[in-house]
Amino acid sequence: MNILWDFDGTLFDTYPIYTNSFKQILGNIPEKVIYQQLKISYTHAVNYFQLTEEQTKRIKEIDKEVTPKDIRPFPDVEKVLQFANLNVIMTHNTRKEVENILTHYQWGHYFKEIVTIDNGFPRKPHPASYKYLHQKYDLDLIIGDRELDILAGKNLNIKTCLFQNNQAGADYYLSHYKDFFQLMQYIK
Repeated sequence: MNILWDFDGTLFDTYPIYTNSFKQILGNIPEKVIYQQLKISYTHAVNYFQLTEEQTKRIKEIDKEVTPKDIRPFPDVEKVLQFANLNVIMTHNTRKEVENILTHYQWGHYFKEIVTIDNGFPRKPHPASYKYLHQKYDLDLIIGDRELDILAGKNLNIKTCLFQNNQAGADYYLSHYKDFFQLMQYIK
């Protein structure tokens, strides 16, 4: 099985860290509300909270203080990475950010290719990066935590799986990676 992975919120539980960054700037906004908006997208959250350019800059400065050891992978996701024939990543993060985290966990060998914002593809849900990876690796499954992670896959007729998100539109849903192998009986 060849799997395309989203990074934030799919492989690594980064949203609590980003929520904390926003919370430091927004003050009395409940963390749950911040988290919900970030799960749609970072840009959406910036617009939703009507952040100024200065506030956005301060959030990015706070995020720069985060180290790879602060970012944890989801439980049991490594078992799925080990199972797959091939794994690739498509993320809006920078290559340096992703590689630093993968190096910290010694996970670089699990991924045949990592497509980041640095590659110059249009942002998700535009299908260009997915099409590139699918033509190169004949993908069987896309796993992401947001609708925008799976939309391009649906357009390319690739099976999709939403992680910790029950929004309509995916072929499969997972709350915990320990359940991935039960799901396997339905995939392919």
